Amino acid sequence: MSHILSAVAWPYANGPRHIGHVAGFGVPSDVFSRYMRMSGHDVLMVSGTDEHGTPILVEAEKQGKTPRQLADENNLIIAQDLVKLGLSYDLFTRTTTANHHEVTRSMFEVVRDNGYMMEQTAQAAISPSTGRTLPDRYIEGTCPLCGYAGARGDQCDNCGNQLDPIDLIDPRSSINGETPEFVETTHYFLNLPELATALSEWLDGREAAGWRPNVIRFAKNFLEEVRPRAMTRDIDWGIPVPGWEDQPTKRLYVWFDAVVGYLSASIEWAKRTGDPEAWRKWWNDPEALTYYFMGKDNIVFHAQIWPAELLGYNGEGALGGTPGVFGKLNLPTEVVSSEFLTMEGKKFATSRGIVIYVRDMLERYQPDALRYFISAAGPETSDADFTWEEFLRRTNNELVAGWGNLVNRTASMIHKRFGEIPEPAELQQIDVDLLGSLESGFDEVGTLIEGHHQKAAIAAVMRLVGEVNRYVTDTQPFKLKSEEELPRLRTVLWVLAQSVSDLNTMLAPFLPHSANGVDAVMGGAGRIAPMPRLVWVSEGDEDGLLAEAPGTPEDVAPDSNLEVVSGRYPVITGDYAGYMTWGRHDVEVGTPIAKPTPVFTKLDPSIVEEELERYASR
Repeated sequence: MSHILSAVAWPYANGPRHIGHVAGFGVPSDVFSRYMRMSGHDVLMVSGTDEHGTPILVEAEKQGKTPRQLADENNLIIAQDLVKLGLSYDLFTRTTTANHHEVTRSMFEVVRDNGYMMEQTAQAAISPSTGRTLPDRYIEGTCPLCGYAGARGDQCDNCGNQLDPIDLIDPRSSINGETPEFVETTHYFLNLPELATALSEWLDGREAAGWRPNVIRFAKNFLEEVRPRAMTRDIDWGIPVPGWEDQPTKRLYVWFDAVVGYLSASIEWAKRTGDPEAWRKWWNDPEALTYYFMGKDNIVFHAQIWPAELLGYNGEGALGGTPGVFGKLNLPTEVVSSEFLTMEGKKFATSRGIVIYVRDMLERYQPDALRYFISAAGPETSDADFTWEEFLRRTNNELVAGWGNLVNRTASMIHKRFGEIPEPAELQQIDVDLLGSLESGFDEVGTLIEGHHQKAAIAAVMRLVGEVNRYVTDTQPFKLKSEEELPRLRTVLWVLAQSVSDLNTMLAPFLPHSANGVDAVMGGAGRIAPMPRLVWVSEGDEDGLLAEAPGTPEDVAPDSNLEVVSGRYPVITGDYAGYMTWGRHDVEVGTPIAKPTPVFTKLDPSIVEEELERYASR
């Protein structure tokens, strides 16, 4: 058994999240975490809402709210959506907690005292109309290195190079299109040149370990011209800078504070379990494995900036140093980055109405239909396009007609002929071959999931679904009606019951909601895949989780004002131990099988036109 940290990118709380976001950080991390738990590993899956930075200020001002009010509202909306999607976080929290502020400031102080933070003057981009600092990511222009017109002020997504806003050709604010003014200011900079050798050596080891090519390419490009990077900002919403408390408009850069969230969330989780030091099993044990999940626009921060911060904290750069109270912290085992999901051939753009919010999707369709599409056709290693036509096809042809139909007719035949899973007679070669293929499928599918090849993994399961459906065609159990044919009928239906059980176990990491539904259809308790829950917690009550919210995700209104609930805020957690393990579980002869109802909902072809019209009208 290994300790596995699933560090999931923190969704930004300036608004609800769309399906492109969960295609990058959400579903892939959950499939992996569920599989690793089923395989016997001790998994800690953490994340939360990222709530600092200028974009929160901009959106709050637009809506006439305080930054905290906006963060509270969106934190709840996002947490509800992720619970409904079935993402099995051990703790999903937020960056505005006292715990996170304390951990982040402590991390900064040690990196600074080890010599890897230095004061330096720089040219800051200011909005002429508001006088507010513009974040690097809200400044766009042409990359001076490769000529890409859509480069941002922190990096170019085309060539992967680190940039500063002043480097851009024809810079403009993506908020209102105005040309920024540049003024001199003093900030703390992460001393990346003194960490470059350690970073390079670490990255060489990651390439040998088989990281995805897009991650290696971006990370190596970053090292070609490494230079100090600002880790503070001129802003009044965020974490105060240690030592600069007399400067209320200086705060830690949101990208310094957000990545520390993986550590702070782990510490908060440990406190809330009643074992405050438990997080060290995932962070201090060199045998622990750590995986970071995100979209490709976050690669540099997770494959270079965060490892640099960790190296600086550990004192492993050229200047040496000593770790602080957290001890020597583990660097990422792997950064698992997905590409972009587009919508009907267009890049998601909330401001232009090119968006499908997670909440809207789950109000109209089954969560596992979305999870299936992302798993089977998502942007794993290249950009992928979501179209309603393809969503309809995959739902109806693969989930409903392929897997769902197999489950339904297996249960129907058993119910009609015997009412329970029958005792098999002697197996024929066709039975042995099918069961052998399914049993070997556990190794194939498990290896693919563990290696972050989820599209290939679910394709392998669906190929096995096809094999079982062919077995039904070849054996024709519906024609075995005479008394002499009963032993063969019992055998075929027993083989089908075992096949459905095997396939359902393999699909459980991908489709947890329907895995429970299929288990119930086949006479089980309907609890083979654990589900997350939403609970309310308060600052300072880290000695344990509170009772479930006075509303579960289904009955807490999206616009609930958390301030009226005694200052509490929602977190996602769950009890994921003691559920189905990976591998074959023999079906129990005599298990009653009732008349089944469909697990999956077949979609009417009219949804394509309806959805296209819905989004065209925005």
